[in-house]
Amino acid sequence: MSTTIGVRAMTAPVEWQAAVRLPGGRIECTIRRSTRARLLRVTVDPRRGPIVTVPSRAARGKGDAERLAESFLGERESWLRRHLDRQARQREELDALGPLRDGGMLRFRGEPHRLRVVAGSPGRRRTTVTREGADEGDELVVVLRAGERRELAAILEAWLRVRARSAIEREIERHAPVLAVEPGAVTVRDTRTRWGSCSRARRLSFSWRLVLAPPEALETVVVHELAHLRVFGHGPQFWEIVAGRRPDHRRWRRWLRDHSVELHGALAAG
Repeated sequence: MSTTIGVRAMTAPVEWQAAVRLPGGRIECTIRRSTRARLLRVTVDPRRGPIVTVPSRAARGKGDAERLAESFLGERESWLRRHLDRQARQREELDALGPLRDGGMLRFRGEPHRLRVVAGSPGRRRTTVTREGADEGDELVVVLRAGERRELAAILEAWLRVRARSAIEREIERHAPVLAVEPGAVTVRDTRTRWGSCSRARRLSFSWRLVLAPPEALETVVVHELAHLRVFGHGPQFWEIVAGRRPDHRRWRRWLRDHSVELHGALAAG
């Protein structure tokens, strides 16, 4: 899960790569200028690294924006480097799972599963994915149809998206009535910076990658977004609602933060 902090003070954003000089050494980041932003903020994206958003009205050009970004990151260097170090450790763990292939590993519902890819019979018309138990651990078994042209990553993503929507809708059906809320719409996408979101139009959006995490983490995100249908901000009343449904929500939010690189990087080797 990406992390954002901000202070006061960007629409179509203009962005570029820059190396900012900090006391602890240079850090490569993306600087983004936007006319809609009201805050100078930094997001540590699991895929792209630090992204500094600078309000257009606060910086006339690239030079001003880079100076603001450098000062902003300098005040938060220890925070930033902690996140970058944690993401580096997560990338090492992801690399340890090995490439996406027959015999490789993929996390599903929080548990590592070995991938088994099998060529189907010559007349087979459908590619299938099934979850099976084995003596050496659970497996995801992919049986390929004759002439299958899709990459393994595309096959698995399509299967995972269906399971993600099913799991998310199941948790909504369980928690929404108790919270006395009803979403206007629910979408499942491959979001880059948030596991879930709630709009003022009561539309909820979730990352399909939540199905890779433990069920408790997915449930925590669903409860979080449903709670926003009661309280839009993150004040004490909001967290009281979340804790009422998932008292251990902090644990699972931390799990998602600690495994964000792995979850966002899953299937990338396909």
